[in-house]
Amino acid sequence: MTKVKILSIQFCPKLGDKMYNCNRIGQMICDNSKDGLDLVILPEFFSTGIDDRSFTEQPEEENSSPTLAYFSQLAKQFGTNIICGTIIEKGKDGRLYNTSYALDRKGSIIGKYRKIHLYNYLGGNEGQKISAGNTPAVISFDFAKVGISICFDIRYPLLYKTLIKMGAEIIVSPSAWCTLSKTNEQEVADFINCWRAFNITRAAENLVYFVTSNLIGTSNPFLYSIGNSMITNPAGKILANAQNTENALFESLDMSIVRKLKREYPVYNLD
Repeated sequence: MTKVKILSIQFCPKLGDKMYNCNRIGQMICDNSKDGLDLVILPEFFSTGIDDRSFTEQPEEENSSPTLAYFSQLAKQFGTNIICGTIIEKGKDGRLYNTSYALDRKGSIIGKYRKIHLYNYLGGNEGQKISAGNTPAVISFDFAKVGISICFDIRYPLLYKTLIKMGAEIIVSPSAWCTLSKTNEQEVADFINCWRAFNITRAAENLVYFVTSNLIGTSNPFLYSIGNSMITNPAGKILANAQNTENALFESLDMSIVRKLKREYPVYNLD
């Protein structure tokens, strides 16, 4: 398959309201499904928002997750693969992980990635409640190999080098990229410029399509999510940007471009 239909969801979740958030995303997928979909990407913390109480009191286990069950049905209904943003997973070891699950078109779990680089800086405390993963993930879908990163991972280029060495042709990043305030317009603009630069750089340096799916708005009383979910091509060109509204980005990606570049300029073998 050379043409791949991608949908990246950007929205503002209601804090702790899993039913509302799942139904809202389900409607957005339905509204954008008429031409068919190959992959849907959801944001980090899509089912709960950035909600410490939900993280600690409502984690989900892989084999009994109502959120995964909901999106499993959607995957089957619309015949699409889905990367389920992130869910706070309670592992078999009893620890909590910030985990992205990959579902195929039949709704089956075919892989997962536990966030490696937790946000523990400048007031962030993700690591106080959540354990870091340690295994990069590239999922073999029926259309391409897709590497998964999560939010703060975007600051760590060596993770992406690992993903392209593992064969990634598309890399996705479910995110909840936030700033502490939206009152200082210049500060927010600078923050967005930095985020934009990360998107362009990760695509161009690795010669992949890079897709971010971010939260938008005040999904937490103390944090403002900047949105600007993007789909960027291997040349570093932003094909779509959701800006600062609830939105679903749709693009048809030409995988022959990535595959040609991999043959002619094998950056995954260069140090």
